[in-house]
Amino acid sequence: MLLSQLPQSRFSTEAQPISARPASRILLESLPPTEGIYLPKFVSKPLQKGYGFKFGIFAGIHGDEEAGILATNELIRWSAEKPEELGDFEIHFYPICNPTGRNLGTRHNRNNLDLNREFWYGSIEPEVLYLESELRREHFDGIISLHSDDDSDGCYGFVSGSLLSEHLLNPALEAASAHLPRNSQHIIDGFLAQQGIIKEGYLGILSAPPEQVVKPLEIVFETPGLAPLHQQVAATVAAVKSMLASYRLLQSYAPNL
Repeated sequence: MLLSQLPQSRFSTEAQPISARPASRILLESLPPTEGIYLPKFVSKPLQKGYGFKFGIFAGIHGDEEAGILATNELIRWSAEKPEELGDFEIHFYPICNPTGRNLGTRHNRNNLDLNREFWYGSIEPEVLYLESELRREHFDGIISLHSDDDSDGCYGFVSGSLLSEHLLNPALEAASAHLPRNSQHIIDGFLAQQGIIKEGYLGILSAPPEQVVKPLEIVFETPGLAPLHQQVAATVAAVKSMLASYRLLQSYAPNL
């Protein structure tokens, strides 16, 4: 299916029409509806078939964090309207990873579970089962998760996996600072931080399969959840674009970094 619709309404998991120009490089897939759950996935294919850095961008794993969902929609439009800027990437967009929580306006899903603590622990939640199967099947080079934090007064992020992760997050936070400040506190969300970068993290978060031999870079990007929504969206879009540009640049001269 070509790109002709994107999920927009906070209280609907059904895709809504948008005015973005359809593009053959954008494909729509989804979790087959299970127990009334619709989980969309958009794929932006590289210009050259079979060649491209493969990234997964995940949003809405917490149902009450709208900024990442809207930012992912903007990034899907960008990939459709300016394919030349993403020609060397294959990007899999998952804009609403917790559709029942989004409908309810809650962090947890309808079973009152924080899905971002359920990964790789034998969860039977359909959203987690689907996303784990995707993470296993796709073997991403990079995984970017988008979140908001009501207790933060600035943007920050978690890094793990590839050594490249920190090198991508620092310029991304700088790009985001055009819209929202960087959180410069030494302790953020209970973890030691340096200029908004945290090298620890929670167990059970959306991440690469434990058995994946070549670990991808993994970044969790957080906006201050009480900031104006449009600023959170703008900061997130700027950050993700920066991450992709930095990855391309680093791969061009240091593929084995």
